[in-house]
Amino acid sequence: MTTSMTSITWRYRGGVVARTVAAIAGGYVLTSIASSLIAIALPLPRADAVSIATLLSFVVYTCVILWVFATTSALRAWTGVVAASAVLGAALWIAGRMA
Repeated sequence: MTTSMTSITWRYRGGVVARTVAAIAGGYVLTSIASSLIAIALPLPRADAVSIATLLSFVVYTCVILWVFATTSALRAWTGVVAASAVLGAALWIAGRMA
């Protein structure tokens, strides 16, 4: 009985660690890509666009962290963060090539 309790505890702790890494590292990557894309997409002077994108990055990062811990599994959290980063990264690459 102690073994099953220990494995459940370690599985739970591993999930928390995986979500924490996804929230911190994955959230940072996703937020930086989103912030860059917002700065490029806004039809404002460069300084204003960067300022607004920087302010919105705090909202994006907070939402990513909340979403990572609200999902049902760590795998789903990682999949969502990586997929969103890939889509926004592709959009940023396209927008950068057009500029």
